[in-house]
Amino acid sequence: MKISSQRLANLIGQYALEKKAGDVKVLDLRKLADITDYFLICSAEVELQARAIADHIVESLKKKGIRAWHAEGYQNSKWILIDYVDVVVHIFLNETREFYGLERLWGDAKVKEIKEKKRLPKKNRSADSRSEN
Repeated sequence: MKISSQRLANLIGQYALEKKAGDVKVLDLRKLADITDYFLICSAEVELQARAIADHIVESLKKKGIRAWHAEGYQNSKWILIDYVDVVVHIFLNETREFYGLERLWGDAKVKEIKEKKRLPKKNRSADSRSEN
């Protein structure tokens, strides 16, 4: 499956939120660097959660035929990096994210916060679909 790097970054952000990642942000590096198009940065409370976020992203994308080029950091899980070439995912423990400050280092990048999509309750969804017909 071929998708744009921007769509991939947003999709990864949604997968991270499904595992309760905190402060999910996409940094647009297209005009700043040749290494990648986007960084997706998110936080985890504990190492187990960081691994769960990483595993969920990798497995969900694998089902879509998208495989990571490289991954590292699973051993100590304070900073897990998953490289999809056009999008590099950084999953940090809160204190590690603060210490390394990627958002500060890439301060000129446009930043988009990824938030959980709001879903209508089931009864409202059926009412909305009827009104559209």
